[in-house]
Amino acid sequence: MMNKLFRKEAIEYKKNHWKGKALLLAGMPSWIISLLSLIFLLILILTLIFCSYTQRIDVSGEVITLPHSVNVFSPQQGFVVKKHVEIGDLVEKGTPLYELDVSRSTVTGNVTDAMNAAISEKITNAEEIIAKISSNKTETLEALETQVKQYSDSLKETKVMLGNASAGLAKMKANLSSYDSYLKQGLITKDQYNYQHSLYFQQQGTYQSLISQKMQLESQLTQLKSDLVVKASDFDNQISTQKNQINDYKNQVVESNANGNVVIKATRAGKIESVSVTVGQMVDKGSSLVQIKPTGNIEYFLVLWLPNNSIPYVKPGDTVNIRYDAFPSDKFGQFPGKVLSISSIPASRQEMSEYTNVSTGGNQQELALYKAIIKIKDKSFFYNRKKLELSNGLKARAIVFLEERPLYMWMFTPLYKITQSVIGPINE
Repeated sequence: MMNKLFRKEAIEYKKNHWKGKALLLAGMPSWIISLLSLIFLLILILTLIFCSYTQRIDVSGEVITLPHSVNVFSPQQGFVVKKHVEIGDLVEKGTPLYELDVSRSTVTGNVTDAMNAAISEKITNAEEIIAKISSNKTETLEALETQVKQYSDSLKETKVMLGNASAGLAKMKANLSSYDSYLKQGLITKDQYNYQHSLYFQQQGTYQSLISQKMQLESQLTQLKSDLVVKASDFDNQISTQKNQINDYKNQVVESNANGNVVIKATRAGKIESVSVTVGQMVDKGSSLVQIKPTGNIEYFLVLWLPNNSIPYVKPGDTVNIRYDAFPSDKFGQFPGKVLSISSIPASRQEMSEYTNVSTGGNQQELALYKAIIKIKDKSFFYNRKKLELSNGLKARAIVFLEERPLYMWMFTPLYKITQSVIGPINE
C-alpha cells in the first residue's frame, strides 16, 4: 500500500538520506607509519640474530639408590610355614625372613621325613660299627703289647745269660792252655785233659744256642712291633672309612633337608619395606617375598634413557629439570639435577628390563637408548608440614637441554634439510 502512495524515487531518497553529519578524521602521517614499521623490522631482525633458543627433550627415568633396595625372591616352589619379620623391622645380613616347606608327600607320609629317618638309622649303625672297631683295636693292641713286653723281657734275660756264657767260655779257654802244660808235666791224665776239652765244647755249644735264641727273639720282637703298627693302621683305616661314610650320610641329610624346609635369609642389612606373603600361602619359584631398603648413608640418583639424537649435546655436568610422577609439578614444581655420566654404548634389553619406567615404543630409533646417571640435589622436601622423601623405583620425567642456536638458525632449519636432500654425492 505504501509503495503505491509514494513515488519510487522518494522511497530511495529516504533510504539513502543521512540522519546525522559525517565527520572525516585526518589520517596518520606516512612518515610515522614508516618509522614504526622500520622499528618493528629492526626489533625482529635483532631478536633473530641475538636471541637464542635451547632445544630440549622430555625423557622418562627412574629413581635409584646406592646401595640399591633388595628384593628377596623364593628359590623354590612351596608354601610358607613361618614368617620371622614384619614391615618396619631392622634386619642384619643373614637374618631369617621366611621358612618355606618345599617337601613332597605320598600316601606313606612325608618323603623328606622318611629319608631323614633312614639316613639317621644308617648313621647310628655306622657309629656302632666304629665303637666295635675301636673296642677290637684296643683289645688287639693290648694283646700285641703284652707279647712285645714278654719277648722284650725274654730278650733281656737271654742277653744276660749270653754274657755269662761268654765270660765262662773265656775262662774255660784260658784254663785249657794251662791243662796243656799240666799234661806235658804229667800232672793230669789224658782222660782229664779230654774231659776239660769236652766241657769247653759243650760250653761253646751253649753259647751258640744262646746267640741263636737271641737272634730269634729279636726277629720275633721286630715282627710284633711291625704287627702292632700295621694292626693299628688297619683299625684306623676302618674307623676312617666309617667316619667318611657318616659324613656322606650327613651330606645326604643336608640335601634331604634342602628338599624339606628352606630358610630364606636377608642378603643385606636394612629395613623391611614390604612383606608380600603370609603363613600358609603357596609361592612359586621367583615370587617376591620381601623388599629390604638399605639404611645409613644412602645416595639417590636418577636413571634417564636418552635417545640417539641427544647424545652429541649432553655431557657430564649439564643441568636437567626433574618432575616426579608422585609429586605433580603444578604443586611441587621442578627439581634440579646434574648429569654425572652417560654410557657410550646403547643399553641392552636385559639391562632395561630391570627397570620399570623404560618406554621403548615401536620406533627402531627409540630402541637405542643410552643410560644417563643424574645426581639428585633435593632428596626430601616439605609439603603442608609433612616431610616427603624419595624412594627407590620412583618414576620421574626430566627435561634435558640439548643444542642452543640463534633464532635465525632455527628458522632456516628446513632450508638446511632441503639443501642436504638436493646435494649430490660427496667425494673426498
